[in-house]
Amino acid sequence: MNSCTERIYNGLIKENPTFVMMLGMCPTLAVTTSAINGVGMGLSTTAVLVMSNMLISLLRKIIPDSLRIPAFIVVVASFVTIVDFLMEGFVPSLYSALGLYIPLIVVNCIILGRAESYASKNPVLPSIFDGLGMGLGFTLGLTCIGIVREIIGAGQIFGYQLLPLADEASGQAGYVPVSIFIMAPGAFLVLAFLVALQNRLKRKAAERGKKVAEAKTCGEGCASCSGCSSQVFPTGNEKE
Repeated sequence: MNSCTERIYNGLIKENPTFVMMLGMCPTLAVTTSAINGVGMGLSTTAVLVMSNMLISLLRKIIPDSLRIPAFIVVVASFVTIVDFLMEGFVPSLYSALGLYIPLIVVNCIILGRAESYASKNPVLPSIFDGLGMGLGFTLGLTCIGIVREIIGAGQIFGYQLLPLADEASGQAGYVPVSIFIMAPGAFLVLAFLVALQNRLKRKAAERGKKVAEAKTCGEGCASCSGCSSQVFPTGNEKE
């Protein structure tokens, strides 16, 4: 089933890149010190996902199998460069905050993974919505982590001071930020908490008899399985 609605649902809920597939962990853990950083990185990745999926789908019958991975990387790198220049020109403050992680979108496994597993095998419109769904799911994940870290670590949300801070000089009582949450360990703690919360909600729903969507995975035995690697990096011995 390739309906556009199903592709959006797939990216947001069923195969959410952050909370279900656990992909793109480098920017997820590094840039989510604030909600606005999470939104900025997520939307940048979404733009690259949509455009690269569209172009790769258009060229899927032209690109030779032996060159598809290098071709995909060139396509993705081209769109990342465009996004990088646009952000530097129009949102310099966000560009400075995200820094090196914008060019590193090129090596984000979400983008190359969707190009290989979906866009290279499906028509243009479903591929566009697949990129949009995955990108919005990634944005949702980064934003949720950024909101939790920003509130606990600074008492703010999207830069707005939500909780009045304590002032030791004047003796004013208020919120004392837990600074560890805007540091690297805080990212791991928040991610673990949100994934555990999601799993608990899924389990409770399953206990009530509701059907819970499960992501499609290869299953166990990855160490001895050559299925994924043979699809991404074929040896030439596979049967047609």
